[in-house]
Amino acid sequence: MENDPDAIAAGIAGQENVTELWHLADRRVAAGDAAFVVDLGIALWRRYGGEDVRAPWQYRSIFDRVVRLLALSPGTVADAVRLMHAVGAGRTVRFAAALLASGHGTADDLGAALGAGAPAELRACLVHELVLRGVAADVGWAGEPWWREHPLAWLPAALTPLEGRPEVPRYTLSGRGGSIPHEESTALEEAGPAAPVRETTTPEAAAAIGAAVDNWAGESNGSVAAHTYALGAPLRPGAVAATLRSLGLECLQGLGGVGSGTAGNAWGQLFVAASSGGAYNAGEYGAYGRLAAWRSIGALAGAPAGATAAEVEAAANASDWYGFSGASGWFQGVAWDIGLATVAPGGRRLAILAATDTD
Repeated sequence: MENDPDAIAAGIAGQENVTELWHLADRRVAAGDAAFVVDLGIALWRRYGGEDVRAPWQYRSIFDRVVRLLALSPGTVADAVRLMHAVGAGRTVRFAAALLASGHGTADDLGAALGAGAPAELRACLVHELVLRGVAADVGWAGEPWWREHPLAWLPAALTPLEGRPEVPRYTLSGRGGSIPHEESTALEEAGPAAPVRETTTPEAAAAIGAAVDNWAGESNGSVAAHTYALGAPLRPGAVAATLRSLGLECLQGLGGVGSGTAGNAWGQLFVAASSGGAYNAGEYGAYGRLAAWRSIGALAGAPAGATAAEVEAAANASDWYGFSGASGWFQGVAWDIGLATVAPGGRRLAILAATDTD
């Protein structure tokens, strides 16, 4: 059975412990037989429906180990690519791209995963996983039609000042190390009454504002509130807290202080939320997490639909940013809290995003 990937895959569902199968895969890779581990991964993927959430835990545990082992081990990049050909697309490919970028220091090490022989989705994700880590990848397919039409092609080819140095997870065979969203703001003194407001939220605007934290609500225990308002008078910093309290939203009931923040810190919070997920999920990983953070930032700043990244960054930098994470009883106060408000230039448009999650 140890030499038959199909037999191993067929027999895992009844096992109480799969640690020995982890060790078997480890030994085969260490002995130079990564091909066996690829075949095992393909057999598992085909038998249990790939990303089907109803698949047995034994499958999820072993397949996770196989993907990590092939993507992180020296000399097995081509083997990881062969497994991703069987996978095709989806979250697993995003995960593999994050692992490959985390486990290998240069684009040269990843030639087999960036070249034309690798799945298109793996290449697209890997390029931006590398960008997030400050690694440039000179690829020959950047002008091809499939790439021009890919959603990730919208992203800048290098980190921008808005993004700074993003906090990306560090992966090992057994887990990952990363960050949680953290607000950096300066407390504001309250002065002046609330500004008159009129809600202008549309479903499209709410979805765009909440793009970075949608995974918290959809895959974990999270709650999200996203709204836009037209202001009847310019909103000054001292009146932001009073204005937020006047909106009548559950997430703002009993709101305490509000702090003055920056577009860069807001982007950083949103990127961590999107890429790393909340209490019970793994998020969108780096490439699509980056895209979701940009989408949320653009919607909060009021950038027009179809704006370029440069236009989104300009709108974000021209807006006033405020933070209120954890400042009301609505927030769970565990680790995953985001509270952002932004006022567009001229002080007549207010947008807010509140998100919280718990284990």
